[in-house]
Amino acid sequence: MALQRTHSLLLFLLLTVLLVQLSCGQDYMYQRFLRQHVDPQGTGGNNGYCNLMMQRRKMTLHQCKHFNTFIHEDIWNIRSICSTTSIMCKNGKMNCHEGVVKVTDCKETGSSRTPNCRYRAMASTRRVVIACEGNPEVPVHFDR
Repeated sequence: MALQRTHSLLLFLLLTVLLVQLSCGQDYMYQRFLRQHVDPQGTGGNNGYCNLMMQRRKMTLHQCKHFNTFIHEDIWNIRSICSTTSIMCKNGKMNCHEGVVKVTDCKETGSSRTPNCRYRAMASTRRVVIACEGNPEVPVHFDR
């Protein structure tokens, strides 16, 4: 009886630890998504914006990130994309969602070197695909 109770308690503790780790991992991915892709006040659109934001958001520390997209929408508008119909992500998972938002795409010029990475900017309003996870679902990955 005592052994069964001990096993039950250990199983409960193990499940609790796993759930905490999962939620911490999801929170990390959400915070990373915000840092790399969300700039609600920005209007973007020029090379100087990309050069500054890529450096400011720490995407040029060890190497120049080849391509990045900044979304110029309120986080609640971005999170609402997670409530649209699921579609398949590039990795085959079915946790992606699509929506139309204002963006600045930053593409590395190819001739720059870290930490002085140089980018070309292109501003537009276009369809994006983001992966969402959690309960409630939050964006955790910019798919395309």
